Amino acid sequence: MVEPGNLLAFAAVALGMVLTPGPNMIYLISRSILQGRAAGFVSLAGVALGFVFYLLCAALGITALVMAVPFAYDALRLAGAGYLLFLAWQAVRAPGTPFAPQALRPDSPARLFAMGFLTNLLNPKIAVLYLSLLPQFIDPASGNVFAQSVTLGAAQIAVSVAVNAMIVLAAGSVAVFLARRPVWQRVQRWLMATVLTGLALRLAFDGRR
Repeated sequence: MVEPGNLLAFAAVALGMVLTPGPNMIYLISRSILQGRAAGFVSLAGVALGFVFYLLCAALGITALVMAVPFAYDALRLAGAGYLLFLAWQAVRAPGTPFAPQALRPDSPARLFAMGFLTNLLNPKIAVLYLSLLPQFIDPASGNVFAQSVTLGAAQIAVSVAVNAMIVLAAGSVAVFLARRPVWQRVQRWLMATVLTGLALRLAFDGRR
C-alpha cells in the first residue's frame, strides 16, 4: 500500500513533467490542430499506452537493465532524436501551415495511435523518470514493491492523460483562428520545425545523468 503522502508527491512530480513542453505535447497539439480533436484523442491513447509500457518495464526491472547498459540508453536516445528530426522535416516540406486543419493528408486512426505510442516510446526521459524518481516514493516496509510501483505509475498516467486531454481540447479550438491568418503559414511551419529540431539536438547531445 502506497503512503498517501508519497502518492500525492509523485502525482505533483507527474504534473510538473506533463506541463513541461516536450515531444508528447507538441505531437498532440499538432495532430489536434491538423485533424481535429478526435484525432488528438486517438493520438493521446497511443501516448498513454507508451506510459503503460514504461510503467511495466520499471515495475519488472527491465528499465534498470536498459539504463545500466550505455549502448541501450544511447540507442534509445538517438532513435528519439532521429524521429524528432523526421517530424521537423515533415513540418518544413508540408504545404501551408502546420497548424491548419487540412495542411496535411489526415492519418488513419491506427497510424495516429501508433505514432502517439512511438513518440512517447522514443522519449528516454520517461525511462529516466521511472528509474530515478519512482523508486524514491516506494517504501518496502509498506508492502509489495511491484504493487506500489503500479499504483504510483497509474497516478502519473492519470495526471498526464487528464492534462493532455485538456491540451487536445484547447488545441482543436485554435485551428480555425490560425487557418484564417495565412500570413502566419510560413512562420508557423518553420517555427514548428525549429522547435522539433531543437528538441532533437538537445536529446541527441544530452548525456546520461
